[in-house]
Amino acid sequence: MFRHSANHIDTYYAHSLKDQLVSYAPLQASGHFDVAIIGAGFSGLHTGLRLALAGKKVVILEASRVAWAASGRNGGQAILGWSCDMPPIEKALGHERAKILWDSMVWASKEIQALPVRHGFDVDYRQGHLWTSVLPRREKFLHEWQEEAANKWQYDQLQFINRNEMPEWLGTERYQAGLYDPNGGHLHPLKLAQGLAQAFVQAGGYLHEHSKVTGYISHQNGYRIDCNDTQITADVLVLACNAYIDQLDKPVARKIIPVGNYQVATETLSAELATSLIPKNVCVTDNQFVLDYFRLTPDNRLLFGGGCTYLGGLPKDIAKATRPFINRVFPQLKNVNIDFAWGGHLDITMKRTPDIGGENNRYWMQGYSGHGVLPTLAAARAVSDAILGDESLLSLYQDIHNPSFPPGERLASTIEALGKAWYRLRDFI
Repeated sequence: MFRHSANHIDTYYAHSLKDQLVSYAPLQASGHFDVAIIGAGFSGLHTGLRLALAGKKVVILEASRVAWAASGRNGGQAILGWSCDMPPIEKALGHERAKILWDSMVWASKEIQALPVRHGFDVDYRQGHLWTSVLPRREKFLHEWQEEAANKWQYDQLQFINRNEMPEWLGTERYQAGLYDPNGGHLHPLKLAQGLAQAFVQAGGYLHEHSKVTGYISHQNGYRIDCNDTQITADVLVLACNAYIDQLDKPVARKIIPVGNYQVATETLSAELATSLIPKNVCVTDNQFVLDYFRLTPDNRLLFGGGCTYLGGLPKDIAKATRPFINRVFPQLKNVNIDFAWGGHLDITMKRTPDIGGENNRYWMQGYSGHGVLPTLAAARAVSDAILGDESLLSLYQDIHNPSFPPGERLASTIEALGKAWYRLRDFI
């Protein structure tokens, strides 16, 4: 699957920055670079910035606009960990090596706050993530993760919130309990991407929008890349395309399938109403398989998402499709207007484990499976370090095996959808 556009879709994020979005000229001339990165989402931008600051001559090629896809449309929740949680990673790596990856995630939670300060831009960062349980029988998952985090990963920051305390955190009766992580948080993802792009260019990087890469081949110990009816060469190639890699690299593309995901933003709420919904202004997720996630924006809108489609499509009326989910959490909002509704595609691996790797000076980052704000930064650190000569983190990711989906996007998505139908059912029984 590949889609692109000359403009951002009408999200809350793009609307809030409509007069501030910086444009970058398409690639028009050939040249040679130390590193060529395909994709100007979080993965590509973080990697490019780290390499440019290290003195590398780096170009980033983006088919649409900076953060046009998932990086500019997501829920903006900077949550520690991966979509698969830690057990599959520990199974693949063993405890000691998995602990190194966990520590890199803790590093990412701090670095995501330090980066904007260091480079002089704002991302509307707000502290705190609350993981909640809808079903009484799933409250034990909160206790289990709190215990595992402290005893196995030496992460003792988590605070259990019992049902009697929940009104201090959320204005709803839906949840049985919660687990608060002060190192999680939420932010404006398009502001983050725009800030990273500008920092990258200021560091000497080359960034081109509307520059679709149509192919590449090995060339003189590096790569020749076809783009916009011209060619460039690079010693190192980085694929940061995620769900939109399509036919550019078929072996890499077969490790993921694109899944549709969508969310909405309400009209601006009164300060009193907004505070009553989420008194501590944390971001919130639940532990259902098909989860809800929500948070407040700085201008007091409720941003709410969670719907997904495994066959890649999106509802014709996203606002209508999402309204019942909002009402079951916050029935007091039943008459509140929805101002923005949008969707996009994220990349999912078969086991929800990240797919980060490299060979022959060609690297790839994908498979964040709907959990990408902090994992993209951790992955970019691993890949940029490897390019600069330290493969210690990347070698850990490469020992996490991600099987390929069956040939044919439709068949792979159908199989995935059938498999997940069982887990959806478990949200209700």
